Amino acid sequence: MIGHRIPEATVNRLPVYLRALAEASSSSPTISSELLAEKAGVNAAQVRKDLSHLGSYGTRGVGYEVGYLMHQISRRLGVDNELRVAIVGAGNLGQALATYGGFASRGFQVVATFDSDPGKVGHRVGTTSVRPASTMPDVLLELKVDIGVVTTPASAAQSTADVLVAGGVSCILNFAPTTVVVPEYVALRQVDLGVELQILSFYRQSEVAPVAAGE
Repeated sequence: MIGHRIPEATVNRLPVYLRALAEASSSSPTISSELLAEKAGVNAAQVRKDLSHLGSYGTRGVGYEVGYLMHQISRRLGVDNELRVAIVGAGNLGQALATYGGFASRGFQVVATFDSDPGKVGHRVGTTSVRPASTMPDVLLELKVDIGVVTTPASAAQSTADVLVAGGVSCILNFAPTTVVVPEYVALRQVDLGVELQILSFYRQSEVAPVAAGE
């Protein structure tokens, strides 16, 4: 099943299922598709369809074994082994991400934080000290960074992404309020918080609830 292509909408829900399973793991060794659906905010049919892409792990009348299903989802998401993360931009958002305590439990280790402001260099942020942005090319290769998180101003986002790619980073999460372009072999997710708020504003004024992705 490892070569089976999982639909993007399903991939987007797998981390939500993993979080729900982690929350349920302390109360029961098994979970029904109905309860998992309730915790994930989808319907049971969607859960069963999504998990069918991982293989048949459910038992009729019993449900899913929580620990085993967490292992399978983690394996397919690639977080069964720890991934090394670098954050570029030690402003408010970058510092908040660097100090967030929930990454480690989900398989991510922040190994470096960078900024171009000399006044921020050397300051302790989370488990790292802020490094000069000029050192990125060497440090990224030295630390074998898997994921780069861009929290720079928009004007620096593209050049930052270029340096991350040149440093061997294969996945980029861009929080800068602009679109960046990367080679096809680099996985890119772009999260503009202002855009997300505008979308919520649309639903608020139209009084129409958004439909979950893939439904």
